[in-house]
Amino acid sequence: MWQGGLVSSEPNTHDQRDDPNDHPDDLQDACDESQSSVEHRRIAESDDPKSAWRRWGPYVSGRQWGTVREDYSEDGDAWGYFPFDHAHLRAYRWGEDGLAGLCDVEGYLNVGVALWNGADDRLKERYFGLTNPQGNHGEDVKEYWWALEGTPTHSYASWLYRYPQAAYPYEALINHGRGLDEDEYELSDTGILADNRFFDVQVTHAKASPSDICIEISATNQGPDAAPLHLLPQVWFRNTWSWGLDDRRPSLALADGQQESVTLLADHHRLGRVVITPEGGAAGEPRVLFCENETNLATLYGESAVPADYTSYPKDSINRAVVHGQPDAANPHQHGTKMAFWWTFEEVAPGETVTIRLRLTEIDGRPDPSPTFDDVLTRRSAECEEFYAAVLPDDTSEEDALISRRAFAGLQWGKQLYLYDVARWLEGDPAQPPPPESRLQGRNHHWQHVKLSEVISMPDEWEYPWFATWDLAFHCVAIAHVDPWFAKWQLLLMCREWVMNPNGELAAYEWDFSDVNPPVHPWAAWQVYAIDGSRDRDFLQRVVLKMLLNFPWWVNRKDSEGSNIFEGGFLGMDNIGLFDRSDPLPDGQRLEQADATAWMGMFCLKMLRMAMELAREDSAWDEVATKFLVHFLAISEAMEDIGTKHVSLWDPQDEFFHDVLVDEHGEPHRMPAHSMVGLLPLAGVSLVPNWVAYELPDLTEFFDGWTRRRPELADALLHTNHRGYSLRTLSMVDKGQWMAIVRRMLDEGEFLSPYGLRSLSAAHRDGLEVTIEGQDLSLAYVPGESNSRMFGGNSNWRGPVWMPVNALLVDAVRTYGRSAGVGATIELPTGSGHQMPITEVADELQDRLVALFRPGPDGRRPSTPRDHPRGELWDAHPTFSEYFHGDTGAGLGASHQTGWTALVAHFICAPHGIRNR
Repeated sequence: MWQGGLVSSEPNTHDQRDDPNDHPDDLQDACDESQSSVEHRRIAESDDPKSAWRRWGPYVSGRQWGTVREDYSEDGDAWGYFPFDHAHLRAYRWGEDGLAGLCDVEGYLNVGVALWNGADDRLKERYFGLTNPQGNHGEDVKEYWWALEGTPTHSYASWLYRYPQAAYPYEALINHGRGLDEDEYELSDTGILADNRFFDVQVTHAKASPSDICIEISATNQGPDAAPLHLLPQVWFRNTWSWGLDDRRPSLALADGQQESVTLLADHHRLGRVVITPEGGAAGEPRVLFCENETNLATLYGESAVPADYTSYPKDSINRAVVHGQPDAANPHQHGTKMAFWWTFEEVAPGETVTIRLRLTEIDGRPDPSPTFDDVLTRRSAECEEFYAAVLPDDTSEEDALISRRAFAGLQWGKQLYLYDVARWLEGDPAQPPPPESRLQGRNHHWQHVKLSEVISMPDEWEYPWFATWDLAFHCVAIAHVDPWFAKWQLLLMCREWVMNPNGELAAYEWDFSDVNPPVHPWAAWQVYAIDGSRDRDFLQRVVLKMLLNFPWWVNRKDSEGSNIFEGGFLGMDNIGLFDRSDPLPDGQRLEQADATAWMGMFCLKMLRMAMELAREDSAWDEVATKFLVHFLAISEAMEDIGTKHVSLWDPQDEFFHDVLVDEHGEPHRMPAHSMVGLLPLAGVSLVPNWVAYELPDLTEFFDGWTRRRPELADALLHTNHRGYSLRTLSMVDKGQWMAIVRRMLDEGEFLSPYGLRSLSAAHRDGLEVTIEGQDLSLAYVPGESNSRMFGGNSNWRGPVWMPVNALLVDAVRTYGRSAGVGATIELPTGSGHQMPITEVADELQDRLVALFRPGPDGRRPSTPRDHPRGELWDAHPTFSEYFHGDTGAGLGASHQTGWTALVAHFICAPHGIRNR
């Protein structure tokens, strides 16, 4: 065989431990050992989204108002059509929201916490935050809460919420003229939390069995003075009867009609009968309030809008009875579709904790007294400890264990029931006013096949309470360490026929399913496959088959010139460019994107890698591997020399990759920014396992002949000799380019921050200006919140550290270090004179990302957002923000994005990455 080919013909006679492609698989061993835990056995028995142990969970959304699904406006202003001030008055069409919400997998019956401090103008039933137009940096939740614990089957979960003792300052928090250069005005800035004048409200769910759930709600007065508190756990049915599709109405009533009993019976035609029993302990028996989960038409639209047969007890009746002292507001007959158990604590002393409990059981009558409530809490808590002891590496520090467990808990609490039938949403409901005709040609009208009723991992409970496909891919990498079945199911769900467009496009997110997100699905699928022990070939095959549909969509829609250079557009990195990359360009112009092309190179390599794996047992996949090898080689070559003007995305003088704007005359104009766009070609790298030469001869012979006919394509194959091995690496960048890019990447004056890699080089602190076609364009390094309104101003890719792209680059550097760069060293930081093996560079970058969440010398975590006060009550809790300040590491953007930021748990569980088999 030709020695310049894909693999070496040299026999594999050396000790396998010396081969970087065959190092021991610690993840496989951990996966096998973990099956001894009780929770792991539950997971193994729960390989269906509606299996018994997954039937109930914290699936209630953190926010339903202001979502696209609830928007029936003509202009598509979802924030304005259903604002926060309507949320307690209007019935939702497509879901529910609440605090620490628990519901069944269909979302029929919901249980959540309502609170009242005796001063607020409404019950605290849901999180408050600013809409995108209200915030000086876009939408922004104005609450403090943390997911404390969570197991994958929701056998045990806990959550903490910080509730002020004074009236919540809703109006004061709305932005009144603060500019883009100012910090957001947060709840702590109002002074309302001074001297710890708040209650810490902790909610715990523990399942005695899949159909018997214990719910404990405790509140601790952290302030210096006694304060009143009302605890009102609420139970309600999702409104399914007001839309003209199914008029069957479920019911909530006291069990057996006994007015002296507070046992609740919930009866639903689909869900069945559920009993909920309160336990007040020293607090005694609660009062009960009933109403209907229906819109208060009179308050919103006037008495004339109320039909004669409409309920007198709409959705906000409990609020009026408690807060406004109107006892007749609730239904005196004590039945309805929404209710509350009402405990009043006139004075909770400083440091005192008050506790109430509920037990939800899917049987008639009271719960079986064995096991007791305390037994269930104790047992499930111990099983949670056992589970994470099996998940985490043995040498994990106590602090890293806390960080990872909190990240995993956030992922569990971030799983939400997502209901959206696009065709029905566009058409409207029979019993409601028809939507305006313009909707039929508006948002998502090309996606009428989408019909979802699934529990999906959300990017964020409040700011992004809808799935985003590229976010979800990163979620799944972290989730795979604790629940590989769910991770695989989520990746496959995005490819199913009721989500994926018939043309092969993956849905982006509900604001615009047609927006273009990076194609990271294959990368995530390979990571999940490896984390799960590299054994589920059925999953791998299903993913590859679906990606075979997605790949042509990219080629046909995003490679307009057929040049193997891609024009992805937005690609998830909001304002990273000199101009809005999602905007249409003038006729005849196109933007050849280094990152879009890099994404596609990585797409090809991961498809090649998965196809090679499948071809080991089924030779038909050999031809699929060949297809993606050819595509990759063509893309790699095109990065260097494309089109009649020989445009190159690589700038040999600057030694960096850049986007290139090609004008209507075919003239190229480089976008000379040093940004994440130019780092991402590093991700187009894959080692070629030694077994390919002996197990896949067709592929190796094809490559041999192909590169002899077109030798210019062989540049993408890097050769390295290591301890007698002839290693082969496929890479979009050659060794010289790799060293040049990585030198910039590891330069503290450019991309390298104390806490990961910046999205824009700090060399642009003083700004960058470019004039193209008479138009002046500029950008500058902005390490914190965005200073522009591009994409709403709520995200910034011009300097901060973002976890997902850091994860990709860490993985790429490690892969290179195990193949083309094995045995080589590089300076870290650049200019320091300190040489380090490349795989250790990857470990160091990963460690810097984990360090975001570790306490510093003063006890404060670098990632703690600016507005979190100092002190033990705050410093104890890691916060998982959307992104992080490029210089200080402070958390920015969405404050509960334990979605892709939960990748920190992946780093802790796999400190040296996954195996490259």
